[in-house]
Amino acid sequence: MGKQYLDLSIAPADTAFGLMAEFDADPHPSKAKERLRETTHEYLGIAGSPTFINLAKDIVFGSVASRLQDNSTSIQPVSGTGANHLAATFLACHLRPSHVFIPAPTWINHKSIWEMAGVSVAEYSYYSSVTKEVDIVGMLNALDCAEPNDVVILQACAHNPTGVDLSKYQWMQVADLDRRKKLFVVFDSAYQGFATGDVDGDAWAVRQFTEDVLAFETHPGLCVAQSFSKNFGLYSERVGALHLIVPRHLSVQGARGELMAIVRAEYSNPPRFGASIVETILLDQDLRAQWEADLDTMSSRIRRMRCELRQRLEKETQQDWAYVETQIGMFSYTGLTCEQVSRLRNEFHVYLLPSGRLSLCGLNDGNVKYVAYAIGEVMKT
Repeated sequence: MGKQYLDLSIAPADTAFGLMAEFDADPHPSKAKERLRETTHEYLGIAGSPTFINLAKDIVFGSVASRLQDNSTSIQPVSGTGANHLAATFLACHLRPSHVFIPAPTWINHKSIWEMAGVSVAEYSYYSSVTKEVDIVGMLNALDCAEPNDVVILQACAHNPTGVDLSKYQWMQVADLDRRKKLFVVFDSAYQGFATGDVDGDAWAVRQFTEDVLAFETHPGLCVAQSFSKNFGLYSERVGALHLIVPRHLSVQGARGELMAIVRAEYSNPPRFGASIVETILLDQDLRAQWEADLDTMSSRIRRMRCELRQRLEKETQQDWAYVETQIGMFSYTGLTCEQVSRLRNEFHVYLLPSGRLSLCGLNDGNVKYVAYAIGEVMKT
């Protein structure tokens, strides 16, 4: 095994962006005639906006963030996909896991990202099509076969595509196994606030695992790939963060330098505009309160659509669709076959993914009856 990421020396700073950072930090009043106003089109630094990064850190870690000063580093990548990619590229090079374990099923990009990073991908059973619940036994059995320093991908909340999340007890079971097997966890946090409507509640698992990293010196650490596409509606602005956390007795300055070297070689620096929107909202007490209220409203609307869809499906099919209502977040894992999904698209112009995943955000009072009718029709034959 090669050099571990915790033993990395500090890479030299990029000269061009290093010079810019020195200029920004210079307090002298005459520098460039004291720029009258910060232009919104100037480059961000390689690591992104420090203000945005600190706000993102507070959102996902809550009160734990204040205890992460010396053993964490955060980068502003290109949204959640970029955060996952940056984590995979970095860990593949410096942690060198034998395998990365991804849920079956999961977001389709997880497998592609890690395969392109050159890491062997293994799957762990996540969802039982029989019980319509988390297959916790299958999950734990698969992860028990992992080797130390292997990577485990966990979705923080509102699991994509199943809409089924672990209970707190199940999260603790996974955390115990993670500590025992010395596995490195990468949390994919793409839907914070969309699961329950509560930003803090949706971050419970991330914060619990982070407490473990702080408490156990032998813990290899964790990453959080954070996206603001859904919970801020900034899909096209590519806003996200990557947070690396290691045990208290270790430093991450060398790792930070390597992360920034990857960024510089790939895209130099992240987009500014979307991050500035997040900053504006989170730094204003009234705007933040409105944002949190909007998340609760959206989450409540999704739950109402789940209830309506379940009732109409049960009327159309005379079958039990309770799991549609107990699932959580933006998606429902309907259990429809590829053939049925194809018929929905071709005959009824209702669009689901081939896996049977339905986006609840696409339902409203005007179309939910028709969608339920269409599903009922394709299930008849």
